[in-house]
Amino acid sequence: MYFIVSKTLFFFTLPSNLLILLAITGTVLLFTKRVRAGRALLLVSMLAIVVLGLSPLSKVLFHVLESRFPRWNASGPAPTGFIILGGAIDPDISAARNDVSLTDAAERLTVVAELARRYPSARIIYTGGNASLFGGPLEETYAAQLLASFGIPPQRLETEARARNTLENAVYTKPIAAPKPGERWVMITSAFHMPRAMAAFRGIGFDVEAFPVDWQTGDGNDLLWPFRSFVGGLGLTDTAAREFLGLLSYRMTGRSRELFPAPR
Repeated sequence: MYFIVSKTLFFFTLPSNLLILLAITGTVLLFTKRVRAGRALLLVSMLAIVVLGLSPLSKVLFHVLESRFPRWNASGPAPTGFIILGGAIDPDISAARNDVSLTDAAERLTVVAELARRYPSARIIYTGGNASLFGGPLEETYAAQLLASFGIPPQRLETEARARNTLENAVYTKPIAAPKPGERWVMITSAFHMPRAMAAFRGIGFDVEAFPVDWQTGDGNDLLWPFRSFVGGLGLTDTAAREFLGLLSYRMTGRSRELFPAPR
């Protein structure tokens, strides 16, 4: 139920969707007796689209998310295993084209080839089903194909195909990993997604180290430059909003004890 509710609410709370709905409402009101209200809604929605679409605000929000957890520190004992969160594969296009179709989060998977070579004894767990409300092909199927093409033996790879969101990634992966005291588990996901992913894993008592990849912002010097298109700014705004709203919902529903997790 949480999965269905969260998917539905996120659709209506994403800034781009909300602003377009406001613009549509304003347009409709222009043909009623509430013309002034319609003009006001159109003005507010258009100004917000300009600000969120072209200003560097979304870059700043993204930088806050990506800077929360630093690059993984490889010093210390060899990891017991690596957990790769889904999101790097589009299972529907992969099925339609009968080939592995990667998303813009491809680094979640491509980094595994070097890690598998560097740590030959480490376990490798991939978690990802299909995030659609209506189900469909599974990410896990195509992730296994891609990782095998990297030369990773099938016996080293453990997969989980039921997870449809980050919370389920954590819940379904923990029994597979069966972590023991003193073991070192490392979780790989996009840098902007890492705070929410850590909240989910810590919330079920699975202590993992952060291995952020898929950076979208630089060292901070590029934050003041405006976007070249509305699509770029609004897309980044939507993603940042989804992460912050997700963190808030985790805290409010008791799925996390931290509002904005940080390194320990």
